[in-house]
Amino acid sequence: MKALATRRRSRFAPTALLLLALLITGGLYAALAPSTATATASVATASDVELGMKLFQANCATCHGMNAQGSEGVPSLIGVGAAAVDFQVSTGRMPMQANGPQAPAKTPQFNEEQTAQLAAYVASLGAGPAIPTDEEIDGSQGDVANGMALFRTNCAMCHNAVGAGGALSGGKYAPALWDTSARNIYQAMLTGPQSMPVFNDNVLTAEEKRDVISYVEAQRSGSPGGADLGAIGPVSEGLWVWVVGMGLLLGCAVWIGAKSS
Repeated sequence: MKALATRRRSRFAPTALLLLALLITGGLYAALAPSTATATASVATASDVELGMKLFQANCATCHGMNAQGSEGVPSLIGVGAAAVDFQVSTGRMPMQANGPQAPAKTPQFNEEQTAQLAAYVASLGAGPAIPTDEEIDGSQGDVANGMALFRTNCAMCHNAVGAGGALSGGKYAPALWDTSARNIYQAMLTGPQSMPVFNDNVLTAEEKRDVISYVEAQRSGSPGGADLGAIGPVSEGLWVWVVGMGLLLGCAVWIGAKSS
């Protein structure tokens, strides 16, 4: 006991305790902190990276620079990750055909293998969000009710309450989500393309993103109340009620009055 008390009074004891506390704190954070999906795709090979670099230099370097460093008005791709590349290229938004307020979705220029190679090359330039796994995007495992609450809180102001899309300022728009793949919905939340904010795993966890996908996919089966009138909200429904519904009622009233006279 006397020897233990002597060690406690040692001038090195505070330093040792501080290092021990830092070690424990770091270990707990690594174990409990939510994943931010910043690892590059583990399936990518050196050959994929090399082929992706050639594709990039032939098709993307004119705007983004030979080393993806970006240029005036064009963002750098260093650190954007494989998920951002997969989203932009697989939806045909990149390469852009013409300058505009935002890049529209169109027929992809590259096939799935080439897209993976481009993603592998850009991911090799700096750590960023990885392409999600099949389990992460499986909407059948999600909670539709929770997804509805999350979607209406975070997404409905731009994409409409059921994902029908909508107009934004400056000629931009939030696209409809009914034909968007689950993988690209997840990647859009993860990377925040164009006007969309980033919903990384510290904002919406992987499970919550899957719930959002589950809700969006549930809207594709049609309106349970009959005609959805374009699903653009109460304006179209109110117009239908007043112009068509009230119009028919007034017409019936006039016809009945005419018959009775």
